[in-house]
Amino acid sequence: HLNDYTARNTFDYFIHKDLGGFLRRELDFYLKNEVMFLDDLNTEKERRVEEYITKIKVIKSIGHKIIEFLAQIEDFQKKLWLKKKFIVQSDYCITLDKVDESFYPEIIDNKKQIEEWKKLFAIDEIEGYVEPLTIKFLKENPYLVLDTAFYDENFKEKLIESIDNIDEKTDGLLIHSENFQALSLLQERYRGLMDGIYIDPPYNSDGNEIIYKNGYKDSSWASLMYDRLLLSKDMLKKDSTICTLIDECEVSILSLLLKQVFKQYEIRPVIIEYNHRGRAKSNFSVTHEYALWMIPEGRDIITKQKEISEDIRRNLRRTGTGSTRQSSPTMFYGIEVDKDTLEIINVTEALDINEEIPTHTNENTVMVWPIDDEGIERRWYYGIDRVRNEVKAGTVWAKKIAGKIQIHYYQAGKEKIRKSLWTGPALDSSTYGSELLNDIFGLGKSEFSFPKSINAVRQCLESMTYEKDAIYLDFFAGSGTTGHAVINLNREDEGNRKYILVEMGEYFDTVLKPRIQKVIYSKEWKNGKPVDREGSSHIFKYIKLESYDDTLNNLTMKIDSHGQKVIEQYAHIREQYMLSYILDKETEGSMSLLNIDSFKNPFDYKLNIANGLETKETVVDLVETFNYLIGLTVHSIGAKEYFDVEPVHDENMPGKVKLNFAKYGEGEYVFKEVEGILRTGEKALIIWRNMTDDIAKDNAALDAYFEKKRYNTRDFEYDRIYVNGDNNLFNLKLADETWKVVLIEEEFKKKMFDVQEL
Repeated sequence: HLNDYTARNTFDYFIHKDLGGFLRRELDFYLKNEVMFLDDLNTEKERRVEEYITKIKVIKSIGHKIIEFLAQIEDFQKKLWLKKKFIVQSDYCITLDKVDESFYPEIIDNKKQIEEWKKLFAIDEIEGYVEPLTIKFLKENPYLVLDTAFYDENFKEKLIESIDNIDEKTDGLLIHSENFQALSLLQERYRGLMDGIYIDPPYNSDGNEIIYKNGYKDSSWASLMYDRLLLSKDMLKKDSTICTLIDECEVSILSLLLKQVFKQYEIRPVIIEYNHRGRAKSNFSVTHEYALWMIPEGRDIITKQKEISEDIRRNLRRTGTGSTRQSSPTMFYGIEVDKDTLEIINVTEALDINEEIPTHTNENTVMVWPIDDEGIERRWYYGIDRVRNEVKAGTVWAKKIAGKIQIHYYQAGKEKIRKSLWTGPALDSSTYGSELLNDIFGLGKSEFSFPKSINAVRQCLESMTYEKDAIYLDFFAGSGTTGHAVINLNREDEGNRKYILVEMGEYFDTVLKPRIQKVIYSKEWKNGKPVDREGSSHIFKYIKLESYDDTLNNLTMKIDSHGQKVIEQYAHIREQYMLSYILDKETEGSMSLLNIDSFKNPFDYKLNIANGLETKETVVDLVETFNYLIGLTVHSIGAKEYFDVEPVHDENMPGKVKLNFAKYGEGEYVFKEVEGILRTGEKALIIWRNMTDDIAKDNAALDAYFEKKRYNTRDFEYDRIYVNGDNNLFNLKLADETWKVVLIEEEFKKKMFDVQEL
């Protein structure tokens, strides 16, 4: 069945969560209503009851076998779908200001990197650009974004090793994956940590239908959303909210789904006018969509809105009650302004109450006093010291109106509760969505349709929290507007907000990722080129996950000759084996189901990964995958270390060896370390190593490595130590009845297949 499962790329996957139970209930219903006619009892037809019973036994016997086999297939597919997926690519994008200058010589020699910089940032148009590139050029352009995918493994590992507290210093995470699989992998690491979730899922609008292969549409969409909402709920902080954008075609279904998933939350709809021109439809021209907010019951957590309209940019000269010079003499002073530039260059001391205004003699400037058009001497709103500070901050400035210079100030408006109707030109998806992408990539070069206004997304994010170190999640990331909005927020107030973006579309590599790279490098773009080069210091990681199709493609069906003989010899065993166990047993050891034997060389664990129509053998990143499986906050990731083995004569320790450093890529043994903190707060050390067929020698090498690094399983430097491969390290049983030294293979398998029943 699995070998002939060629339809997997032409149908949507709908895997029943309990097919066996469903079919058994249906069989019972069929037998009671279609085979056994209860009305025949106590009648002249009662003699036929025995015939009914015989018929029921036969149907039930055959039916249960068929159900058992179908349930085996469905449960196996469910297992494949729910298992955590491998990371098949992991790379970083890092601005040069965060890269040690010792790496610069290799960077300027990397032609692929330089070509990308030309394509993304037009560096060949910068004054001073020369070929070959110079180290001086790199120093003068600190916000160029280095992509580790263009470098060899040695460079990449040493660069990542050079960055302490790598997770803390990483500003964003991009995941190329089906979002259910991504959310599943992220659970252990990010459960309960999200300050807000914003999503704009695809939906069945009249103008932009999702093309389902099965044709069910609404029920398909509901199934798509339900499980993902359920997983995302666990990632929210206790007092955080999720905002989902939707149009009128699916708003009723989504409302019911949200109420079902977020049971102790209140639903609050907001109407956003995203197209003031209107979208042509019958009866009404649609100008809006809905933002459905799920807010914890009884909690007032939506942030207040600051008033920033023009009516609070006022003349600094006070009017009304208490506005005269006599009411506050210390507020009567002169403000000197350059006639040409309107720059405020001086603020005088206050005059005494009866002192006359002195004559101003500088022909290049004008002294502005708080005197109104009627000639009445009034006072300024602010005192001298505050005005001087506000001038420096740019919140008090000079302005010429009708030929007369006035002093204006920005008065921070009162915070007010946000309204449920959002309107205004800044929310227009055409201007601040599509046209913005055209500015970033060049007209007609963006492959993404219908992006949201960045201002609308930003307003949603600002509504979620006041925190400047918030973490936001968007698992329908599209073109990356959420990441762009977070970067803009940090740029304006020097915040440290982080973003996690999940997208499965092919435009991940052509739109989402390059958009983030571009907005890091420059805040303004036009025709695909930077208007300025005012960048942001930034690191983001991007990873790609194994897909469900990849999992299927890497299954291998195996059975040894002894097992085959037993099955052929004992018919009753053969039938039960075929009906209930064959798929689980014969696929054991498949690479996509965790081949434990291959952990002998964890740096060369491979899967066949599909990329469009091409399938390529790809090395899986077991190190990164394991970090997420155990929920590790990574402090450091060491580069691989290579060693040769030298025998050491020791009567007390037969077989003892010494490790000597070898060149990168050479040597008999390879070790790689990761340090970090588990969700429990425990400090963890993870040691990956290659192994041979000589387990005694392998463990002697591990002991030598511990001695070389001065590690000791008896001390308290690390609360938990993970090592791959059987070993003879001294192990301690901890207070919670767990062991200090943990076998990576066992923990890997437990975490990969430890899934929630949805």
